[in-house]
Amino acid sequence: MLYLDIITWIFAMDINLQQFQPSTPLDIRLGLTDPADVAFPLRWGILGAGRISTQWVKSLQACDGASVTAVAARDIDRANEFAQRLEIPSAYGNYTEMVTSDNVDIIYIGTITKFHKEHTLLAIEAGKHVLCEKPLAENITDAKIMYDAVSEKNVMLQDGVWTRFFPAVEHARRLIEEGKIGDVLIVQSDFFDPIYAIQAVPLGFGSDVKPTAITALGQKNGGAIIQYGEDRCAILTFPSKNCELPEVTELIGTKGRITLERPAHCPTKISVRIPPNDGVPSQYKGSNTPAPVQRFEYPIPISSKMATSSPNQHGFIYQAEAIHRCLAAGLHQCPQYNKEDSLHSMNLLTEINAARF
Repeated sequence: MLYLDIITWIFAMDINLQQFQPSTPLDIRLGLTDPADVAFPLRWGILGAGRISTQWVKSLQACDGASVTAVAARDIDRANEFAQRLEIPSAYGNYTEMVTSDNVDIIYIGTITKFHKEHTLLAIEAGKHVLCEKPLAENITDAKIMYDAVSEKNVMLQDGVWTRFFPAVEHARRLIEEGKIGDVLIVQSDFFDPIYAIQAVPLGFGSDVKPTAITALGQKNGGAIIQYGEDRCAILTFPSKNCELPEVTELIGTKGRITLERPAHCPTKISVRIPPNDGVPSQYKGSNTPAPVQRFEYPIPISSKMATSSPNQHGFIYQAEAIHRCLAAGLHQCPQYNKEDSLHSMNLLTEINAARF
């Protein structure tokens, strides 16, 4: 039985989901959506025919309500090849033609970052929902323009930070919300694509607080320290692809620690360290005895042949299904990574990039 089948079964049996599923998707846990609405029908148009778009299409094939009806590329031959290879009925050599067509409900923006604003605004103006690959835009100014446009059209703009939808991250979020690790004091994260490390900051501290100081250095290999008052900070590193990067995220609190294990940008494993019986959360104050470790694994429930060296690409399914559930409920953002999280992260990215480059 697949992960999502289990959730549906639990609801049908009227079992306490709070008790049995620590990794329950946030939209379901908050009572905002119906888990069965992964079957809500949406016709997807794919804007951009690159590798990441291929990965998205293959993941969407496992989403009950999803049908990929169109793809567009600047080169019609490339669009046709993509459509034939992935069995998509319509191909366009013009982005405007696809976003204004009647055979798509939602547009996936899979082009390079410098075109995200232009292509998102094009789709929004056509009245289509949008899922835009991360990072959402080149800077915070463009991101705000994109969100302003979507509010006028009453459609979804979802920032494509898929990390937030993985069950391991859902589990971590719930532990933080319930105070299991106390107050989060330090967030540590690394990845060569900075937005992945940066999104961990509002995961740990929330998006409603402003940083008091940001220090960033380095270009090809760099990092940043983000201060939130006197006692909280995020320590982020952005190592090159060409090294043995740790690729973990640590959420360190006054009562314990959460580790999103490698690969933390798309994690399937989580480790939790909490001293028993409200013990002292430091091995140096507890007879040099570290907290016991609880480990949880959440294997991705689907797989197919996907030519990529990147891990866990089928994990796109978690974000895709959340979008189907949320749009079925009339929601225009997913609570796992909402507008506030997106803008907070984009603001951090903008300031860090300004300091580094």
